Amino acid sequence: MKTLATERALEVLAEIGFDSVELAVRSGWDADSATLNARRRKTIRERIDQSRLRLTSLMEHVYPTDDRQQAVALDRLKLAGDVAHDLAPEDPPLVQTVLGSGDFQREKTRLRDRLGDWVDLADARNVVIAIKPHRGGIVSTPAEAVWLMNQLGDPARLRMVYDYSHYAFREMPLAETIQTSLPFVAHVAVKDAIREAGRVVFRLPGETEAIDFPQLLRRFFDGGYRGDFNCEVSGMVSNRPGYDSIAAARTCYQNMSAAFERSGVPRPG
Repeated sequence: MKTLATERALEVLAEIGFDSVELAVRSGWDADSATLNARRRKTIRERIDQSRLRLTSLMEHVYPTDDRQQAVALDRLKLAGDVAHDLAPEDPPLVQTVLGSGDFQREKTRLRDRLGDWVDLADARNVVIAIKPHRGGIVSTPAEAVWLMNQLGDPARLRMVYDYSHYAFREMPLAETIQTSLPFVAHVAVKDAIREAGRVVFRLPGETEAIDFPQLLRRFFDGGYRGDFNCEVSGMVSNRPGYDSIAAARTCYQNMSAAFERSGVPRPG
């Protein structure tokens, strides 16, 4: 909902019926952590409380792929941690991010060490950072993310984001990726992925029925996961001419609420 003010977006999501919300605090967005002043933080916190939405996540896009990017990442993660406590001091949302591009096997040791700095920051700021394996990214599989966390001693404040759209069409079955990821997952993103003109493209969750979301919900719930299932709108969708963020949110809600009903997994409240 990049074109909407955060306060308006919260009203819309509450009206549609969502249980929770993720805010993009990335550079250039309305809730950019570097420009979100104290007055607006207070207003947004009040709107969240009034809406009864739970703020579960803040989205960043920072990359620890070289020293320069690492410095930017640490600055941005500090800012996001401050926003997390300002908007929900009693239950701060996690901060999630992808990790950029590169060759995992060649860079994994340096990547591990830089993520060690992230763990120190997360401990100091009392916030959870969740890393997202991304199709084509330096970390693109659950096993790679698990290797990093195991190398760092499985820190409580460094967790994983699970998003099956990044594993689809890669001979990575849903059940196997959930089994590998489940002990480390703090946040689940849901969106569709289909093959189109020789490449994988993303769609709104439930639009193509390519991913069995009722099974996904059930497996995570039965495995003990009680975090958010976040409807994520890819830039492949939101950058199309004529994109309507409110219509997209309604489609996401309709499709995922139906998936919850079919799965038998209870929603909050």
